[in-house]
Amino acid sequence: MPAPPPKPSKLLARWPALRRWLGKGVPASAGHDANAQVIRDHFRNKAHEQGYTLSHSQQRVIDCMAQQASLLFGASAHTPPSLYLFGAVGRGKSWLLDGFFQALPISEKRRLHFHQFFAQLHAGMFRHRGQDDALEVTLDELLEDCRVLCFDEFHVHDIGDAMLITRLFKALFKRRILLLVTSNYPPEGLLPNPLYHARFKPVIELIHARMHVMEVGGPHDYRSQQRHFQHQVFTHGHYVWPGTPAQRAALDLPPNDAQPVALTVGTRQFQARFCTDRRICFTFNDLCEQPTAVMDYLELCRRFDHWVIEDLPELGECPIAAQQRFINLIDVLYDQDKHLTLIGRLPLRESLEGHAIDLARTRSRLGQLQTMHDLS
Repeated sequence: MPAPPPKPSKLLARWPALRRWLGKGVPASAGHDANAQVIRDHFRNKAHEQGYTLSHSQQRVIDCMAQQASLLFGASAHTPPSLYLFGAVGRGKSWLLDGFFQALPISEKRRLHFHQFFAQLHAGMFRHRGQDDALEVTLDELLEDCRVLCFDEFHVHDIGDAMLITRLFKALFKRRILLLVTSNYPPEGLLPNPLYHARFKPVIELIHARMHVMEVGGPHDYRSQQRHFQHQVFTHGHYVWPGTPAQRAALDLPPNDAQPVALTVGTRQFQARFCTDRRICFTFNDLCEQPTAVMDYLELCRRFDHWVIEDLPELGECPIAAQQRFINLIDVLYDQDKHLTLIGRLPLRESLEGHAIDLARTRSRLGQLQTMHDLS
């Protein structure tokens, strides 16, 4: 009787998973040429200049990015697997994304906040709604000859957006674009609403099939290290509480009973507290309790550099929709690097209690503002 075949070794049994972890079939030589070294040198120098000690997970991501550059620009250039970075706020995801984008020696690249891109995508598809494929026409218009597309702060909360994202990702992969995405959530954590999550599974499966999914961890919240943000305008802003007359006078704000100013944004009318040159002031109610959208915030950012937002309430007492608009607003102001003066009735930590799932990111960003206490 023939002997039974030998049992496969544990290492052999684990080889498919190991190969996926090492690069989904990336050649062994990839990552060791000059193109890869450019990426590694850029991050090493950037970390040294800013006083960073790279975490183990950050170094793994950098090695993966070096492999991507090697494949993208090597002798037999082809599009490598895309990259999906997730992790807690302040762990360096955007820093890694920006570093890779800066180091790439090509002009056919785009780095966009996902809010911004999605707003442009919606507007373009509306303009081209008479075309057979409005999405493809809009992507031609937005991306042109783009080879590398970087999305920062990717998240999904609306089922309508989720369905469009499915089409978008398929179109990007079909165009052989190298896609890099950062998110606070693993793919399985996107669109967590149980009513809709199952309908988003095709995108989750597509992400796992076409992208390296890597967690960026580490013990430090780099956003809390203020000394590294001296060139960032947003971090020079202030959180002011409780908004006394003395504080308002110090900030050159009009009195609370000043008449609002009508402001046209696109086809809509907004109420501003005041509007002078590149400076604008709204109340929380003006921007977040009304049916405003990211496209409105982006248009206002194009026109104004110094923002004042008054009457920040206890977010936890507000409807989820208002909380989400506030989160979106801060995302836009942070990404567009606008100067912000935020005025609330309570200390910032107490004001930012709430139930919207992205509030951790908002707390981290607003925590970089300088605090102005009662001056009276």
